[in-house]
Amino acid sequence: MTGSGNKTYLIASEGDAVLIDAGVGHPDHLAALRRALSDSGSSLRMVLLTHGHSDHASGVPAIAREYPGATFAKYYSSGDEPRLAAGWHALSDGEQIPVGGTALTAIHTPGHSPDHVAFWQEAPRALFAGDLIIAGASVTIDASLGGSLKQYLQSLDRILDLEPRRLFPAHGPVVEAVDGIGPAALIRSYIEHRRTRERQIVAAIEAGHRTVEEIAESIYDGLDPRLMPAARDNVRAHLEKLAADGIAADRGGWRTL
Repeated sequence: MTGSGNKTYLIASEGDAVLIDAGVGHPDHLAALRRALSDSGSSLRMVLLTHGHSDHASGVPAIAREYPGATFAKYYSSGDEPRLAAGWHALSDGEQIPVGGTALTAIHTPGHSPDHVAFWQEAPRALFAGDLIIAGASVTIDASLGGSLKQYLQSLDRILDLEPRRLFPAHGPVVEAVDGIGPAALIRSYIEHRRTRERQIVAAIEAGHRTVEEIAESIYDGLDPRLMPAARDNVRAHLEKLAADGIAADRGGWRTL
């Protein structure tokens, strides 16, 4: 599910450093972090999580042990607040996080998960995108864990309006504008992919497929069985959007209206 693995990003300026995402606590990652901090002559002040999924957050205890002075921060969605512990900071949408002579802005971008945020660096027009977008792959919408396709599309529209020049995702390659093809084109392709998938799901319903499982099997025929739970979650997310839009409803089985 994580492709070639996870990426974290260290932003260092004037001796100050902020890490975006915590990884999983792998010793090689911790060693790379130590080297990067040493090479930049910086001290780790804060770790920002794009969201709470384990591949982004489970490295927190290891980093906290090694950098006891660091603060950890994430956006807290409804129901998360009781888990806010000592040493944690609750991010807000639009919050500025200074880093030496530069700054990051937290942008709430729910959809993949309700607590997802991206981090915007204005001067280079760079977006640290977490799991919002991944070149060469589609993003899962975890409907069973609070993910929302409607919110996800709104989040894509929001970052498109920023006109980023570079995207730094948590998985896959960095996306830069080359010969007019870059972040904007990739974001638009994500939006069109979801529209295409929605048309496929409507067609599957009209062909008589009534359950999430039947619809997923008809659309994702031949998919690696290990990925089918994520495919079913994507279908659920699309069905929830279709229901909200008044296009389909579950009436003893899914039907178009």
